[in-house]
Amino acid sequence: MPDIYIIGIVIVLALCFDFINGFHDTANAIATCVATRALSPKVAIIMSAILNFVGAMISTGVAKTIGGEIVTSPHMVDSVVLSSALASAIIWNLFTWRIGMPSSSSHALIGGVIGAVIISYGTGAIHLAGVLTIVIGLVLSPVCALVTGYIMMTVLYIAFRNVGKSRVNYVATHIQMVSAALMAFSHGSNDAQKSMGIITLALLSGGYIGQLEVPWEVKVACALAMCLGTSVGGWRIIRTVGNKIFRMQPVNGLAADLNSAITIFSATMLHLPVSTTHVVTGSIMGVGWATRFRAVHWSVAYQMVSAWIMTIPCTAAVGALVYLVIKHVL
Repeated sequence: MPDIYIIGIVIVLALCFDFINGFHDTANAIATCVATRALSPKVAIIMSAILNFVGAMISTGVAKTIGGEIVTSPHMVDSVVLSSALASAIIWNLFTWRIGMPSSSSHALIGGVIGAVIISYGTGAIHLAGVLTIVIGLVLSPVCALVTGYIMMTVLYIAFRNVGKSRVNYVATHIQMVSAALMAFSHGSNDAQKSMGIITLALLSGGYIGQLEVPWEVKVACALAMCLGTSVGGWRIIRTVGNKIFRMQPVNGLAADLNSAITIFSATMLHLPVSTTHVVTGSIMGVGWATRFRAVHWSVAYQMVSAWIMTIPCTAAVGALVYLVIKHVL
């Protein structure tokens, strides 16, 4: 098969991944405001879709990290490797969406790349320092979100300790519209860049661009794909994130949204890919913990952590298997 066709397949798969990522991770941006009834589901999804698009257009630092830090040489990541990685991530996202379990699209994509690269070039092709940097960001971000979520909720409780609960929730409901918008914007600023990095890497390996810089056409295409995916909505995961971890009041949703948006956007500015799913879940657990430790459904959190731990090994194995199948077909 001519290389141009394989690169075309990579681009289509990357945009499909972004579309699926959009509805798979819709819960990140709108679960809290839907759970607290600050916004109706329809309005929340429309707002999230628009701001996901805007956020995706602001930076390409995360895309360059994804594109250049996983392997020792970008030219080792050919179109077959990228197709295998994307197929693996798409399979995992659809599986976890089907069972309603929030998981990391970032972990899935990185695991797929690692598995396909190892089966094709061996472990020596993996840039360990770069992968370690990415993994540290992915692992530490939910922990940081949990701690800062606890702190933010505690500060809000202190600030409003002399104000009636109904008045606090009334004000928080209106402010949460803004915090949910910030959350959607930050989600787009980080997550859409992962597919941008993959497509840019494919174009670089095929000789269609001369350096690891994201073309504006790639930025627009990935932003649109995520925007469209977000507009579909992912109600199974929204129910898990919005209701099953901690029963939130508007003030809790406000704290969780603000904390998540700050954490994710900080990572974007540091060019670090993070799992928005993990960050939002960590924020909700931290906010719930500040309210009352037993208010958090920790058993649900443990199930999520188990899924998170399994993501990279599982997608790496699937990525390697898909690579072997594609090579056999070709």
